[in-house]
Amino acid sequence: MKISLIAAISNNLVIGKKNTIPWNLPKDLKWFKKNTIHKTIIMGRLTLESITHALPFRTNIVISRKKIIQKNIIWAKSINDAIISSIHSKYDQNKEIMVIGGGEIYTQMLFYANKLYLTHVNCNITGDSYFPQYKLFKHWKTTFKKKILKDKQHSYEFCFEVLTR
Repeated sequence: MKISLIAAISNNLVIGKKNTIPWNLPKDLKWFKKNTIHKTIIMGRLTLESITHALPFRTNIVISRKKIIQKNIIWAKSINDAIISSIHSKYDQNKEIMVIGGGEIYTQMLFYANKLYLTHVNCNITGDSYFPQYKLFKHWKTTFKKKILKDKQHSYEFCFEVLTR
């Protein structure tokens, strides 16, 4: 089973501010949907609070010390519990778990990850949630890269990148 992390990150690794995404990039949302649909997604409690509900057509697993009872959400009290729960997912045939945030969950799961789906947003901003220093692990290889220019819908230039190890 593959474990993949998917995130949009600024140049200074910011992923969030006050439990919101600090930019509006419609093409990034389409990228996120394309790469997570019909898969198991794992997130932390604060990420669930920011999106407010389970994402459709995915198995939604939330890691939290406090029990979560919410429609279409599977509660896991640890990373190990989340991975075990994903094995029994109706989307298990994809053999890829997508970790969607937040910062603490990314940090804990980076060690286990085989693949990163990153959107590099060309900006330096202040935030309170960060993606881990993945470049410290030198063995990541870029397998896909696509640049998107700033336009009327996108306030920043950004780049999709897929890395594997």
